[in-house]
Amino acid sequence: MNMKKLAYIFIGLAALTVWSCGKDNAETGTEEPSAPAELTLSKPSFDLDRTSQTVTFTITAPTRPSVSVDADWLKASVGIFNNYKSTCTVTVEANGTYDVREAVVSISSGSLKKSVTVEQTGREKPQIIETDIAKTLVTENPTKEAASLYNFLLANYGKKTFSSIMANVNWNNDEAEKVYKVVGKYPAMNCYDFIHILYSGANWINYSDITPVKRWHDAGGIVSLMWHFNVPSDSSLDIETVTCTPSQTKFRATNALTEGTWENKWFYDQMEKVADVILKLQDAGIAAIWRPFHEAAGNYYSLKWQGTSWFWWGFDGPDVYKRLWNAMWDYFKERGIRNLIWVWTAQDYNGDPSSYDSDAPFYPGDDRVDVVARDIYGKGADVNLNDFVSAQNGYPHKMIALGECGKDGNTDYGLISDIWEAGATWSWFMVWYGANMEGADWWKDALWNEHVVTRDQLIVE
Repeated sequence: MNMKKLAYIFIGLAALTVWSCGKDNAETGTEEPSAPAELTLSKPSFDLDRTSQTVTFTITAPTRPSVSVDADWLKASVGIFNNYKSTCTVTVEANGTYDVREAVVSISSGSLKKSVTVEQTGREKPQIIETDIAKTLVTENPTKEAASLYNFLLANYGKKTFSSIMANVNWNNDEAEKVYKVVGKYPAMNCYDFIHILYSGANWINYSDITPVKRWHDAGGIVSLMWHFNVPSDSSLDIETVTCTPSQTKFRATNALTEGTWENKWFYDQMEKVADVILKLQDAGIAAIWRPFHEAAGNYYSLKWQGTSWFWWGFDGPDVYKRLWNAMWDYFKERGIRNLIWVWTAQDYNGDPSSYDSDAPFYPGDDRVDVVARDIYGKGADVNLNDFVSAQNGYPHKMIALGECGKDGNTDYGLISDIWEAGATWSWFMVWYGANMEGADWWKDALWNEHVVTRDQLIVE
């Protein structure tokens, strides 16, 4: 036997010797930990109380485990598996609930299986107070159409919620048609924005032609109106630089109420254009829900950011804002407008009252407002209920509506069925154009819900 072959035999025997010693460390003689023969859990069961929504516990297992849950309200995810320690963590996350409920989390590692029982205590619902809603409109001698529409909303308040869609900026019904194509139903209400009224008469936009609105009304739909009231950046009145944002304009609400200023002239010139169109609708027998000067406070009462308003109409503070509201009210009354249901939009920073003080100082008053609205994006049933109750408790003589809703970036807005079930019985909900439009399932949940009114169900006499 040659020496090379003998060396190979020696190496092989040495390897066999090491292997036969199991996992002993050759230098220290200590034994490395071997994989456990059983699956153990640090928490065999646990409760989620009214505030906690997540729990993390540790698993020791021979191999990386997998988990599954038997309820759609609960999710479970496995963390990084530490091979040396044969451990990993599992995080269990529950969505909000007002019910007591139970679920089982199943854990598997090879042929080993165990389960964890999860119980969640029903969370306490905010208290909804009994309210004494005004039975008549704040407008003196309203048109019969306006009074009828208000009575119809009032008769359904707390029993049904009216669906609504925001028109895609211009004077059209395109977004409602998109909803119909994916769901087979139209929302009950369509909301139009006067944002381009300063260009009206151009070949691409003419508010004097009320055909789109009349077509919607004649098909049974409810008409809603709002106004992103654009103003020039300065006294040059350049209509190519109009904006609503106070940081982008020298236009100030205080000056808009001061005769002889360029702001005052612009303010009344634009109101005249809008009033002319509203009177056309009135002459055609069309009543409208009217939501001007929305989200006035913006960040004015924010506890997290520098407190400034998003729009020029709130920038000079609540007192000036209420004077603006009254100036529009008086002007519309002078013009003989009687077909509107006036809606004021309260703001509490997208459903987070902990970071935003009440904007009640901006409220124009019970004698100038028919309905109070809130705008919420990217939130679910809990936030909707808290906002609804907050608004109802703050304005007990008014119906409460969801003025705007939709996605917040990539964050979905909650299902209408869940929101209604939680107790947020908004008079109506208005989805912003484009928001959730790609989600046919969201719209199906909304428009085929027994508590949601769609256009085909409307009978307003």
